[in-house]
Amino acid sequence: MEADVVVIGAGQAGLSAAYGLRRAGVDFVVLDGEDGPGGAWRHRWPTLRMATVHGLHDLPGLTRPESDPARPASEVVPAYFAGYEREFDLPVLRPVRVTAVRDDAPELLVDTDRGTWRTRALINATGTWTRPFRPLYPGRNTFRGRQLHTVEYRGPDEFAGLRVVVVGGGTSAVQALLEIAPVAASTTWVTRRPPVFHDAFDARTGRAAVARVDERVRAGLPPQSVVSVTGLPATAAALPRRPMFERIEPDGVVWADGSREPADVILWATGWRAELGHLAPLHLRGPGGGIAMDGTRVAADPRVHLVGYGPSASTIGANRAGRAAAHEVVVLLGLDSRRDHPEARVAATDAG
Repeated sequence: MEADVVVIGAGQAGLSAAYGLRRAGVDFVVLDGEDGPGGAWRHRWPTLRMATVHGLHDLPGLTRPESDPARPASEVVPAYFAGYEREFDLPVLRPVRVTAVRDDAPELLVDTDRGTWRTRALINATGTWTRPFRPLYPGRNTFRGRQLHTVEYRGPDEFAGLRVVVVGGGTSAVQALLEIAPVAASTTWVTRRPPVFHDAFDARTGRAAVARVDERVRAGLPPQSVVSVTGLPATAAALPRRPMFERIEPDGVVWADGSREPADVILWATGWRAELGHLAPLHLRGPGGGIAMDGTRVAADPRVHLVGYGPSASTIGANRAGRAAAHEVVVLLGLDSRRDHPEARVAATDAG
């Protein structure tokens, strides 16, 4: 099987890239590992309502329909993505699970559970949801209670009457705390660093945050977590917080000063890492542990673009990165002369 461009992943970033490729008239295919549209939004916890979704932006070219704020995001967003795929007739194949991407210069080979695609360029939009980060702490395996990550969180009801420790300084930790506290016997919030709160997150603040992450990935360092550069909304400042404990014991957690907190549950709201294992055969990682980037393009291999990675790991950032990657790929393939076509001009304008 062959395509000029293969896009891996049909979440926000992948669909944005597909939109740009479609408008430029490129031969491409989108390989998505999910059973249906929606990307990671299909797996969000049922109590995450549209009213409390953080930073969801429309996909390019199609405004998200009005929806009941009380409806679960895991229903609304996948339905919107499904409509988007239909509206622009995007060639999404699913479920297709990519196992490896290999170099067969001048082309790339994309191995999957449904065969191998040969392609001239790759836009990787696999996100992070399938690679939750669970930090190792002394005594973690001795804990007699339940441990789970945000990916396994399904709402507050299962924590009724329990003593819960929530670990993590991001918005998912705050959302879980606000839901669990009214039903739990007790909640304890711990973070590795003191949270930074902001009164307003405007365009200027957003650009500054993106610039800091971009600086790291250009240097080949692993991208920081989003919250490390954006901070938390000021409304979360009222939540009591403790520094990170030193170790875990069978019945709770212990700090360096010897103080203890009994616990029945530890919820690790500790974020995710980029799902890039299938790119390992290309040897893209540098000595800094990350992949050096030039915009969305991998510095060491211009055939490969990463979207939804580093500075584009947000819904608005993913939109921009997807369009930019599509434009870059059009240029790489020598199709930029097609800018005389009105749709190609739109794609180039969007990418800028």
